[in-house]
Amino acid sequence: MNRQRGFSLLELLVAFAIMAMSLGLLYRVAGGSANHVGETVQYQQAAWLAESLLNQYTSVRATGWNEDGESAGFKWQVRSRLHQSGSNSPQAVPLHEIRLSVFWTNGSRPGQLDLVTLLPERKPQPGEVVP
Repeated sequence: MNRQRGFSLLELLVAFAIMAMSLGLLYRVAGGSANHVGETVQYQQAAWLAESLLNQYTSVRATGWNEDGESAGFKWQVRSRLHQSGSNSPQAVPLHEIRLSVFWTNGSRPGQLDLVTLLPERKPQPGEVVP
Protein backbone atom coordinates (compact mmCIF):
# COMPACT_ATOMS: atom_id res chain seq x y z
CA MET A 1 0.00 0.00 0.00
CA ASN A 2 1.40 3.33 -1.08
CA ARG A 3 0.32 5.98 1.39
CA GLN A 4 1.12 9.68 0.92
CA ARG A 5 2.45 11.72 3.78
CA GLY A 6 1.96 15.48 4.29
CA PHE A 7 -0.82 17.91 3.53
CA SER A 8 -2.86 18.29 0.38
CA LEU A 9 -2.98 21.58 -1.46
CA LEU A 10 -6.56 22.18 -0.28
CA GLU A 11 -5.56 21.70 3.37
CA LEU A 12 -2.70 24.19 2.95
CA LEU A 13 -5.01 26.78 1.36
CA VAL A 14 -7.53 26.44 4.20
CA ALA A 15 -4.76 26.79 6.81
CA PHE A 16 -3.41 29.94 5.10
CA ALA A 17 -6.91 31.44 4.87
CA ILE A 18 -7.51 30.85 8.59
CA MET A 19 -4.11 32.33 9.42
CA ALA A 20 -4.78 35.41 7.24
CA MET A 21 -8.14 36.06 8.90
CA SER A 22 -6.57 35.67 12.35
CA LEU A 23 -3.77 38.10 11.53
CA GLY A 24 -6.28 40.60 10.11
CA LEU A 25 -8.31 40.43 13.30
CA LEU A 26 -5.20 40.89 15.46
CA TYR A 27 -4.18 43.88 13.35
CA ARG A 28 -7.58 45.54 13.84
CA VAL A 29 -7.52 44.90 17.60
CA ALA A 30 -3.99 46.32 17.94
CA GLY A 31 -4.89 49.35 15.81
CA GLY A 32 -7.99 50.00 17.91
CA SER A 33 -5.94 49.82 21.09
CA ALA A 34 -3.43 52.32 19.72
CA ASN A 35 -6.25 54.73 18.83
CA HIS A 36 -7.76 54.32 22.27
CA VAL A 37 -4.41 55.14 23.91
CA GLY A 38 -4.15 58.32 21.81
CA GLU A 39 -7.67 59.39 22.83
CA THR A 40 -6.89 58.68 26.49
CA VAL A 41 -3.73 60.80 26.36
CA GLN A 42 -5.63 63.75 24.88
CA TYR A 43 -8.39 63.38 27.47
CA GLN A 44 -5.78 63.36 30.25
CA GLN A 45 -4.08 66.48 28.84
CA ALA A 46 -7.47 68.22 28.66
CA ALA A 47 -8.11 67.30 32.31
CA TRP A 48 -4.71 68.74 33.32
CA LEU A 49 -5.50 71.97 31.45
CA ALA A 50 -8.92 72.22 33.11
CA GLU A 51 -7.38 71.59 36.54
CA SER A 52 -4.74 74.28 36.02
CA LEU A 53 -7.39 76.78 34.89
CA LEU A 54 -9.57 76.06 37.93
CA ASN A 55 -6.56 76.38 40.26
CA GLN A 56 -5.99 79.97 39.08
CA TYR A 57 -8.88 81.22 41.19
CA THR A 58 -10.10 80.40 44.69
CA SER A 59 -13.01 82.83 44.38
CA VAL A 60 -14.96 84.71 41.72
CA ARG A 61 -15.79 88.41 41.41
CA ALA A 62 -19.43 89.42 41.70
CA THR A 63 -19.48 89.95 37.92
CA GLY A 64 -18.60 86.27 37.41
CA TRP A 65 -15.93 84.49 35.39
CA ASN A 66 -16.45 84.37 31.62
CA GLU A 67 -13.36 83.67 29.59
CA ASP A 68 -12.24 81.86 26.41
CA GLY A 69 -8.78 80.75 25.41
CA GLU A 70 -6.53 78.35 23.59
CA SER A 71 -3.56 76.38 24.88
CA ALA A 72 -1.44 73.58 23.38
CA GLY A 73 -4.00 72.69 20.71
CA PHE A 74 -6.95 72.79 23.11
CA LYS A 75 -9.68 75.42 23.13
CA TRP A 76 -11.36 76.17 26.43
CA GLN A 77 -14.28 78.17 27.68
CA VAL A 78 -15.28 79.21 31.22
CA ARG A 79 -18.76 80.45 32.04
CA SER A 80 -20.18 81.23 35.45
CA ARG A 81 -23.55 82.14 36.88
CA LEU A 82 -24.84 82.82 40.35
CA HIS A 83 -25.78 79.56 42.05
CA GLN A 84 -29.18 79.45 43.73
CA SER A 85 -28.38 77.77 47.05
CA GLY A 86 -31.76 78.40 48.67
CA SER A 87 -30.17 80.11 51.67
CA ASN A 88 -31.60 83.54 52.47
CA SER A 89 -29.12 84.26 55.24
CA PRO A 90 -27.30 87.59 54.82
CA GLN A 91 -24.15 85.94 56.24
CA ALA A 92 -24.13 83.27 53.51
CA VAL A 93 -21.40 83.75 50.94
CA PRO A 94 -22.85 83.76 47.41
CA LEU A 95 -21.64 80.86 45.26
CA HIS A 96 -20.99 80.86 41.54
CA GLU A 97 -21.47 77.76 39.39
CA ILE A 98 -18.42 77.46 37.15
CA ARG A 99 -18.76 75.52 33.89
CA LEU A 100 -15.41 74.81 32.22
CA SER A 101 -15.29 73.11 28.82
CA VAL A 102 -12.16 71.97 26.98
CA PHE A 103 -12.40 71.10 23.26
CA TRP A 104 -10.00 69.28 20.92
CA THR A 105 -9.98 67.26 17.72
CA ASN A 106 -8.50 63.79 17.36
CA GLY A 107 -8.11 63.43 13.62
CA SER A 108 -11.63 64.09 12.40
CA ARG A 109 -13.30 63.24 15.73
CA PRO A 110 -14.01 66.08 18.15
CA GLY A 111 -13.41 65.63 21.87
CA GLN A 112 -14.83 67.56 24.80
CA LEU A 113 -14.36 67.59 28.56
CA ASP A 114 -16.88 69.43 30.75
CA LEU A 115 -16.36 70.25 34.42
CA VAL A 116 -18.77 71.95 36.80
CA THR A 117 -17.85 73.26 40.25
CA LEU A 118 -18.80 75.95 42.74
CA LEU A 119 -16.60 78.84 43.85
CA PRO A 120 -17.40 81.50 46.45
CA GLU A 121 -17.90 85.11 45.48
CA ARG A 122 -15.02 87.38 46.41
CA LYS A 123 -15.89 90.62 48.09
CA PRO A 124 -14.15 93.70 46.60
CA GLN A 125 -11.04 94.84 48.42
CA PRO A 126 -11.07 98.35 49.89
CA GLY A 127 -10.40 100.82 47.09
CA GLU A 128 -10.84 98.18 44.37
CA VAL A 129 -12.82 99.34 41.32
CA VAL A 130 -15.30 96.69 40.20
CA PRO A 131 -16.10 96.86 36.46
